Order: sequence, then structure tokens, then C-alpha cells
Amino acid sequence: MNNRVHYALLISLALVLSLVEKLFPLGGLVPLPGIKLGLANIVTMIALFYFGWQAAMLITVSRCLLSSMFYGGLITLALSLAGGILAISVMAILKRGHGKWFSLIGIGIGGAAAHNLGQIIMASLLMNSGAVFYYLAVLFVAALITGTLTGMITHVLLQR
Repeated sequence: MNNRVHYALLISLALVLSLVEKLFPLGGLVPLPGIKLGLANIVTMIALFYFGWQAAMLITVSRCLLSSMFYGGLITLALSLAGGILAISVMAILKRGHGKWFSLIGIGIGGAAAHNLGQIIMASLLMNSGAVFYYLAVLFVAALITGTLTGMITHVLLQR
């Protein structure tokens, strides 16, 4: 199986996981806007470790574009691209220290925090207001939890 087939499968899986998150939102458990488990980030981390940062970026950008076409819009696209691109960039940097300084959980937390930061930066630009940065502290706490979860799941999957 060539890499294009692998990439297509990973994009499809990421889209399905994104849809699952939309069908079962955390709003009932955590009544705060913008907090998601980030299940598609598991696919991103697997792509990063198996195929490198370029493949992970391609998969993430493709997922963002397709996801926005299917059940989003331009604002969703802008927010998810900003978060996804920053998350991949940070995870690729942290991956260099994997096993020495960072575990998969640390990389997952870094990616989740970077995703939140990218979305807040984009929201600030779209709203022409810096007020949204006050919400970043809440999102960083959520990133600790969601990044830990995605890092743990990725660890289990990469072991298999």
C-alpha cells in the first residue's frame, strides 16, 4: 500500500472522529464553549510519527478543508486551520525530544495547547479584539486533560 492510500485512510479516520465529536459534544459535561476532546489529534500524532510532519500537515489541512465543507463554514475553517497548523508545528518540534524530554503525553498536551492558542489568535483577528485571550487560561487547563488523553491513546496505538 503506498503512502497516498495511507494518507487517504488517515484523513477519512480523522473526519469520522471529528464527526463523532460533533455528535457527542462535551457541552453536557463541560459547559464551556470551544472545549473538545480532540480525537482527530490522535490521527495527527500517528501521522507525525509514522510519516513525518509534512504528511501530518497534509492530513490535518485536508481534514480541516473537508470538515468545513461538510459541516462547518469559513469561520470554522479559519479557526481549525489556525489551530491545526500551529499544533502540528509544535508537535513536530516536541517530537525531536521524544523519549528524551517529552513523552507522547507531553507532545499531546503541547499540541492541544498550541491548537487552542492558534484558534484564540485567529478568533482575535476575526473579532478584531484581544478580549478572547482571557479565555486562554481555561483552554490551557482543558489542553492538559485532552492532551493527556490523546497522548495516552496514541501511545497505546503506536505500541500496536
